[in-house]
Amino acid sequence: MTIAMLITMMLGFALSVSVAVSIGLASIVGIQVNHANMLISVKEIFNAVNKFPLAAIPFFILAGNLMETGGISRRLVDFAKSIVGGVQGGLPMTCVLTCMIFAAVSGSSVATTFAIGAILIPALVEHGYPKSYAAALQATSAELGVIIPPSIPMILYGVAAEVSIGELFIAGFGPGILISGALMVFVWIYCKWKGWGKNDGDGRLGFWTATRKAAWALLMPVIILGGIYGGVFTPTEASAVAVLYALIVGMLIYREIGLKDLAAVLRKSVISSAVIMFIIANAGLFAFLITRAGVPDAIGHWLEQTLQSPHWFLLGVNAALFVIGMFIETSAAIIVLGPILAPVAMHFGVDPVHFGLIMVVNLALGMITPPFGVNLFAACTVAKIPLEQIIKHLIPFVLVVLACLMVITYVPELSLGLRDLVFK
Repeated sequence: MTIAMLITMMLGFALSVSVAVSIGLASIVGIQVNHANMLISVKEIFNAVNKFPLAAIPFFILAGNLMETGGISRRLVDFAKSIVGGVQGGLPMTCVLTCMIFAAVSGSSVATTFAIGAILIPALVEHGYPKSYAAALQATSAELGVIIPPSIPMILYGVAAEVSIGELFIAGFGPGILISGALMVFVWIYCKWKGWGKNDGDGRLGFWTATRKAAWALLMPVIILGGIYGGVFTPTEASAVAVLYALIVGMLIYREIGLKDLAAVLRKSVISSAVIMFIIANAGLFAFLITRAGVPDAIGHWLEQTLQSPHWFLLGVNAALFVIGMFIETSAAIIVLGPILAPVAMHFGVDPVHFGLIMVVNLALGMITPPFGVNLFAACTVAKIPLEQIIKHLIPFVLVVLACLMVITYVPELSLGLRDLVFK
């Protein structure tokens, strides 16, 4: 059964069938080969999506789209520019810092790419940066959308591997800050070397002026994250609060969202949510079938015999996830692989929360690596350039994130220190 499922899935990928449909077809083939009742598919698809934490996904997507339409993202750009925009290379640093702040509410890297890229890619080009560099920078910076909490992939991993989503969220701050800091230092040095960005401070608002104008936007992540860690509401409830806050600020305070805009925002959010939920439904059935077939146990035993130490296990898993992330959508990869690899990681003494951060950061690289990097397509859409043009500028960014991934992997205190301080 397992061989038939894998062949069907890989054939679907080769024929450019969507990931969700390929996984679903592979599952149906597995059921037929095993002569099982087809009602299993209905039951397991329903069970896969019938989980309360998953309700956070459409709400966080909607919140991100409301922030984009309601002027919140533009004010965050001005605020970030007031902090780091005064130095040479300050505009690329502004891009990274803005994505970091925006990520503290949106939970989605694609939403971050469109919301911030629509403002900063034209600004970077206007200041003399190559359009391909601007798109590569935006795609990479937007990856922070799934690392800085709240994060949709963290929610998926928490549900799939039965790990506390609150602990995953707070553990994401260390890796997120590390990657943000590394990217800002890199772009500052790179711009110095290239001689770019000598006039990046032009048009920059003063810090207090930018802070005053962005006050309501900056209060949003404080309310959301403060409410989660203060015990006021759960991460799922926080997603609904984020939508309500973005709606109030966008419609009543900034007054940049009208009733006529809501239909387009809701339509965009529904489509994005439906895509993710369809992947979750099919991946849930696939995961159930391979678990029943004993694949996770077999992989676990093979890894135990082949990779004798935790260090080699983590290195092997990172290499595998990096390749998998290039070809399989992040959400599907987490739902399928999370229940398989998390128990093996625990056998090697790796904390499941730490392992979740490793998976999320690694698979997030798949969003900025060809051939199926969703952030790349989004950034290229905003910049209106073909994908192949940004590869040259993308490689250094990928290497920086890979270096950060190694630190995250082998320095667990970076992820678990704050978690242990809050939860233990």
